[in-house]
Amino acid sequence: MSILVNKNSKIVIQGITGSEGQFHGGQMLDYGSNIVAGVTPGKGGQKTFNDRVPVFNTMDEAVEKTGADTSIIFVPPPFAAEAIMEASFAGIKVVVCITEGVPVHDMVKVKRIVDQNGTRLVGPNCPGIITVDECKLGIMPGFICKKGNIGVISKSGTLTYEAIDQLVNAGLGQTTAIGIGGDPIIGTTMKDCLQLFQADPETKGIVIIGEIGGQMEIEAARWAKENITKPMVGFIAGQTAPPGRRMGHAGAIVSGGDDTAEAKMRILKESGIQVAESVADIGALMKTAMEQN
Repeated sequence: MSILVNKNSKIVIQGITGSEGQFHGGQMLDYGSNIVAGVTPGKGGQKTFNDRVPVFNTMDEAVEKTGADTSIIFVPPPFAAEAIMEASFAGIKVVVCITEGVPVHDMVKVKRIVDQNGTRLVGPNCPGIITVDECKLGIMPGFICKKGNIGVISKSGTLTYEAIDQLVNAGLGQTTAIGIGGDPIIGTTMKDCLQLFQADPETKGIVIIGEIGGQMEIEAARWAKENITKPMVGFIAGQTAPPGRRMGHAGAIVSGGDDTAEAKMRILKESGIQVAESVADIGALMKTAMEQN
């Protein structure tokens, strides 16, 4: 089992003929991801990746001809919102948007559309999803992963990779790792991912990596306290950030109150989640939690 994507996902790359689509699409194919089509307006009728993947002008055409159900977006920020909505209207079930810098006012409209259409959006400004040994959808380095039973949820791309490495070094592998992105408006929250991992019988433990700013980690922790039956480890980045300072992600702005790292760590602990004081402690803490469970 896994969440959101697996070896049977039929993937379209939006922006397949651009440099990012070509580079990361090639790595996704090498990992074994089932890429059935690409979309670049004006480039329909071509084939790419040594004639393995057909290119279409529109998402409607790609879905009609290939039965695609999953999309990944590598297009520039001014066009990313339209790409997400085109995929949603074409009936795509899971859309991952890697693009950084999508305007917030564009995402307000996108969020309404994908929710109305029942499309699962991951991102934007995220590293994507990897279901180990089945499907890599995004820019995560597949070689660092190991098949196992830990689910990983993270706002930060680089900390996602660090957590995976920590788990592998502790002798633990992953079912699915998902980078949800750190923008103010994203498609899938930590709570959403917790619900999916709780329902997945192969996921036996969960790591969540949050950061300063916003309420997402708090909402997820309080939901977990009442609903998660699996051991959890959490880490909050930005512990030394001063109030009012933006740190990295557009959503990581501390205004005071319970959106500080200290407050979030306290609430995670109160919710029964074991909290790593340092990112270097994630793997060992998860191993101990699994042994105690």
